[in-house]
Amino acid sequence: FAENLAPLLRDGDRIWVHDYHLIPLASELRALGVGARTGFFLHIPLPPTELLINLPCHADLLATLGACDLVGVQNRDDARALCDYFTRVLGAQRSRDDVELAGRKTRIAPFPISIDTAAVARQSQAAVGKPAVRKLRDSLSGRKLAIGVDRLDYSKGLTRRFEAFGRFLSDHREWRSRVSFLQIAPPSREEVPEYRELRSRLERSAGATNGRYAEPDWVPIRYVNRSFAQATLAGFYRIAQLGLVTPLRDGMNLVAKEFVAAQPPDDPGVLVLSRFAGAAGELPQAILVNPYDPEGLVEGIEQGLTMPLAERRDRWAAMFEHISGHDIAAWRKDFLAALGA
Repeated sequence: FAENLAPLLRDGDRIWVHDYHLIPLASELRALGVGARTGFFLHIPLPPTELLINLPCHADLLATLGACDLVGVQNRDDARALCDYFTRVLGAQRSRDDVELAGRKTRIAPFPISIDTAAVARQSQAAVGKPAVRKLRDSLSGRKLAIGVDRLDYSKGLTRRFEAFGRFLSDHREWRSRVSFLQIAPPSREEVPEYRELRSRLERSAGATNGRYAEPDWVPIRYVNRSFAQATLAGFYRIAQLGLVTPLRDGMNLVAKEFVAAQPPDDPGVLVLSRFAGAAGELPQAILVNPYDPEGLVEGIEQGLTMPLAERRDRWAAMFEHISGHDIAAWRKDFLAALGA
């Protein structure tokens, strides 16, 4: 890839490399004589040094980031972790956000990724009248809706989420037949046995909860293994009273921000968010939960469904203000400005 890219580049260009698949790219380009300023952005969470050193050839791989002028990560914790690795393991010199390795300086800084907030808000308003959204709303028959949208992946905490919703119905009998949970989880990596097993586990879990609590006119968990257009999802978010975003670990998780952006200001839903998602650092007004704590998840669901309107409005307004001022355009502008500095 570097060999094909290098002839197209000039020293005045700015190169922005994305995610772990291309960690060594900047180093390969430097070896081919490319002098253009190069930035790298890591979308996934960065493990601490104590975990990174368990990777085979970790030093050979991560040292190549020293060929970048700028390395962006999702949050301050990730930036500290990478700076710590460079100094403790690679022997780099550090001055604030800069590390120097083999005579080359690299800035390491957080740039939390975001969404096109205004566009999602517009999409959600427009989608309310669309057939798919109307059909979903009509099917609820006035019941509340909790929604989760995740790629089918073990890191998303889906089995714990399903179990927590079942436990919620067990502990709070008054909510049976009053709320439905829609989980949209498009399959991924279906050739990997562990992912096929995850799908089977979720199907068994949903089936067990539905078998235990369903009524002829109500199914507690609606589990859907297919994808939907972004505009349709925005409409689904808008009519939901609860957003469940509870990954075990996530770099950012943009679904959390999309759920907030899609809410109606006069009657917004509540976001239940894993404190181990990068978005938790930006959206402290969400109900923050530990996805490893079943009781905490149940309490979060109950708190979200019973939260008074005034509190819901206050929490939503603060989150919406933040993601409006820190949208995808601001993220792009900030990163490129830092790369050009």
